Amino acid sequence: MDVDLIFKIAAIGIVVAVLNILLSRSGRDEQALMITIAGLVAVLVIVVREISDLFSLIKSLFGL
Repeated sequence: MDVDLIFKIAAIGIVVAVLNILLSRSGRDEQALMITIAGLVAVLVIVVREISDLFSLIKSLFGL
């Protein structure tokens, strides 16, 4: 696991948190929720891709 992956996820989290606070303070709670959901989906896509790579590595390691 690369440290780069952790930095990507942390950067997405920070950007989503800042946008969420800005939108919530301006009274746009629906858009803040959508930004939060979009950030969650982006992180999940990154994690699923990494898990897929892990399974491919394990599959090739055991010759399945």
